[in-house]
Amino acid sequence: MAACLAVAACLATAVSAQTPANAPKGEGVMASAEVTATVTKVDQKTREVTVKTEDGKEHSFVASADVKNLAQLQAGDMITATYTEAFVYEVKKGGTTVDAKTAVAGGSAEPGMKPAGAIARQTTVTVLITAIDPKVPSVTFKGPAGNSQTIKVLHPEKLEGVKVGDTVEITYTEALAIKVSEVPKK
Repeated sequence: MAACLAVAACLATAVSAQTPANAPKGEGVMASAEVTATVTKVDQKTREVTVKTEDGKEHSFVASADVKNLAQLQAGDMITATYTEAFVYEVKKGGTTVDAKTAVAGGSAEPGMKPAGAIARQTTVTVLITAIDPKVPSVTFKGPAGNSQTIKVLHPEKLEGVKVGDTVEITYTEALAIKVSEVPKK
């Protein structure tokens, strides 16, 4: 929660200057990273998998029983893992804090296919602006559990029109997708 509040305050400084002062303000950011590795060894009995990353290092792990279709994994297969996170906020006039709500969803490959799966989690919370100090400059938020966080503002001009008593709805989403693909034969 504190991290969400910190990011919200930092992002609040990046609101577009074209937004009218009395209109709700919001913004979103997203980042994604992808890693690939080549399977070098699979022990079906112990479920140990060894992979070689792009930097040439080998790593081993034991695939849990949750990993379906391990029998289809072979040396030479390529594993691609993609991690994505997104952060969106919207400043609203008035309102009250709202407890964090989290939703989780996921899926996996059909039986007989190469192993694959994805999982995502999204959390939304609404916090209350309790103080704005233009001299520092900083903004103080109060969360639904009564916790407070004060954050420095990089661009105070972006807070024009934002007042004590406004709320900020914050949504943080993260997702991980893993897929295995056969390397095309040459």
